[in-house]
Formats: sequence, structure tokens, C-alpha cells
Amino acid sequence: MYDYDLLVLGSGPSGQKAAIAAAKLGRRVAVVDRRDMLGGVCINTGTVPSKTLREAVLYLTGLSQRDLYGSSYRVKEDITVADLAARTQHVIGRQTDVIRDQLARNRVTMITGTGRFADAHSVWVDAGSGRETRVSFDKAVIAAGTRPARPDSVDFDDRTIVDSDGVINLQAVPRSMVVVGAGVIGMEYASMFAALGTKVTVVERRERMLGFCDEEIVESLKYHLRDLSVTFRFGEEVASVEKHRTAALCVLRSGKKIVADTVMYSAGRQGQTDELALEAAGLTADHRGRIQVDADYRTAVENIYAVGDVIGFPALASTSMEQGRLAAQHACGEPARAMPELQPIGIYTIPEISFVGKTEDELTEASTPFEVGIARYRELARGQIVGDPYGMLKLLVSPADGRLLGVHVFGTGATEIVHIGQAVMGCGGTVDYLLDAVFNYPTLAEAYKVAALDAANKIRNITRIDG
Repeated sequence: MYDYDLLVLGSGPSGQKAAIAAAKLGRRVAVVDRRDMLGGVCINTGTVPSKTLREAVLYLTGLSQRDLYGSSYRVKEDITVADLAARTQHVIGRQTDVIRDQLARNRVTMITGTGRFADAHSVWVDAGSGRETRVSFDKAVIAAGTRPARPDSVDFDDRTIVDSDGVINLQAVPRSMVVVGAGVIGMEYASMFAALGTKVTVVERRERMLGFCDEEIVESLKYHLRDLSVTFRFGEEVASVEKHRTAALCVLRSGKKIVADTVMYSAGRQGQTDELALEAAGLTADHRGRIQVDADYRTAVENIYAVGDVIGFPALASTSMEQGRLAAQHACGEPARAMPELQPIGIYTIPEISFVGKTEDELTEASTPFEVGIARYRELARGQIVGDPYGMLKLLVSPADGRLLGVHVFGTGATEIVHIGQAVMGCGGTVDYLLDAVFNYPTLAEAYKVAALDAANKIRNITRIDG
């Protein structure tokens, strides 16, 4: 007889959903996590704080309203860290309460402490009292998440040199910043601090940023960030960072030197598996702390599953939630449909980027014919109302049967309206649906009809000439 039918290590998005799904199926479930980390990295240092910070920046700087009220418009002249932190702490507090309530309503036991495997059916839990408690289980789900990777050569002090978790705890808004790494997290923070007036330099060893995104969309983002005085150094690497009394000196391998108040490293993430004693359960992790799983999220040990960022790509809160639910259903012997391949990607830069399906480059490499339909926010009444003259929506359409092959959005509400395209694609719909649909007016969603008409007209012209 085990203490629990299912034990979940970690209370982030994947762990929450795994625990609640199993509880809904009548299983005895417990979640192990530290008291100060309820909700995981997502709630406490990652997704929710960074997106809340973004909203605070947009509101306090008045950036999104400057097209209407002038380039000098600001809601608050001197924005402090306290101004930004107030909104962040409010949201974190509310979200933590929601998670605690959801777990309690579903009769999920919350075990406070850190867990490490004793064997394949039990863990030792250290609550910080100096004495460990042994908890046994039939099945387990590892949802330990990740932490920012910290190169050994960098002397992080969480003040001058920080990672993506520590950047939300800065004591003041820096006048200048170097962001090392032009991935999703790096570009999100680069755009936020640029909006605050920080002089930002982005250093990226690759020749372009966000290589998995549509190139036209990335070029649009780059244009607007340059407009906020962001400097890009592509094809460059940081050789060393020297801390001085008032600033840091970044030395690039090319010999260039950059002085900045703060240096933020965004060098990928590391699975938090080093303290789980995986070997005691018969498990191993790779050099990035990631655990290998099969299609049902089961590890090499039959009764132990792993979900979320700790298993690697795509490492999104949205997909992690679904992984947790599916793993729990499989662990409980409940039939479940596999996660669909069609997943939306959302990047919360300023402005936002979101897409679903294929990019132009992917379709071209696969020799798949496509036509492009574009709608620009400046042509929509709603775009003028919200003060977004630069946003755009792009549809990639198959000229043979009208199927949507990809949807790419840049600008206000991108991460919201992309789901319309996702729904049409997921249901096997064609551009004809968007042509015939009636959208509320004025809305940004109306861009779908404009882009559909653009694509349909191009396809009609080709058919007329080519037969």
C-alpha cells in the first residue's frame, strides 16, 4: 500500500495539470514543492512576472499610445522598479492563491519541501527542519522545470551581471544594458527595457535572431527595436565581462568593448534534476538536465513520467500543461488523444509576435507552393483606434485547395488573434471560410478577412492567366 497513487515533483503548469487530472480520476495525489515556489518558475520568476512586467512597461511608458498623442507622451515621467514590481507582486499573489485553491478543491495534498528519489517508488522530502520524511507512491510525475543556464566563466552577482530570473529583481532601471543571447527570453527583456528608455545592446553569436520565425516578421521587430535605440551585434560572442564599481565592461571576441550598467545573460535553460537523485530511481539526465521520455511522457522507468520544460522542446507553459494532463491520464490507465502537432508560438516582445503552422522558408525548402495574403493594422479601423499602425497579419495559403499552411501575426493582440487561424487550420478549414465569415467591426480579428481576400485575389489572377 503506497501513501499516494500519484506523486508530482513540482507545482508548475505541467505539475498542476497532472495532479488535478489524476485527482479528477479519483486517485490519491500529492504535489511536492518548496513553499516559496508554489506555481513553479512560471508563476514566480518566469512567464507570469515577465508578462506582467511587459504590461506595466506598456502602460507606464505610454508607448502604445504615442502614435495618437505624440512621441513624448508618458503616463509617468520617472518610472521606478517599485512601480513595476507593484503590479508584478499583485499578479503573482493572486495567481498563487488561485493555484492553492484549485489544488485544495480537488483534494490534492501539498507537501512542502524538496524531494529526492529514495527508489523507484518513494522519495525523501526535506522540509528544511533538518529531518527528511519518506513518501511512497505507485506512479510519479517529474515536473521539476528548469533554471537559467549560467556559464562557469561568468561571475554572476544578481546586480550588475544577472540571468533571466534575476533581471526582475534589479534595484533600479539601468541606463544601459547588454543582453547576451537573442532568443525568445533575451528579445522579450531587450524590448521591455528599451521601452523604458534603457540603451540596449543585443549580442548574438548567430547571424540572425529568432531563426524559427517568419523572416519578414523578424525584420519588422528588428526595425521597431532599432527605433527604440536597440543596437544589434550579430555574429559576435562575449569573451569576458569585467565588473567595475559603477558598471560592467563587456569584451567581445572581435575586440569590441561595450560599457553597460547591467549585463543580462540569456544562455538557454538547465533542467532542475541535479538534486532529484535520479540514479536512485534508475533514471539519468543529459548534460542539460533533461530527461528522455516516450510518446506518452513515460521515462525509462515504467512507473515514472516526466513533463514540461524538464523534457526539453518546446518548453512552453501552454504545451507543458497539456503534457501534464496527458501523462496523468496515461498513468491512470485512462484513454487519451495525443497532443496535436499544430501548436501556436507566442513571443511577448514589444510588439508581440505569434504564429502557427509553417513559415515561408519551410514551405520553400519543402517545394510546397503557397500564396501570401497580408492585412496591415493601419488599414483597419481598430488598428487606428488602438494606435497600432505597424501591426500585420500574414496568411500562407495553398493555391491548390485553399488550405491555410501558416498564420503569422505581428503587433497588438498577436498572441490572442492567432488562435482564430489555429482553429481554422485544426478543423481542416480553408481560406474560403475566412472569406465568407462575418467579423465584428471594428476589430483586429477583421485582419483575417482582409488577408484572405488578398490571398484569394492573387490566386484568382494566377488561375486566370495560367488556366
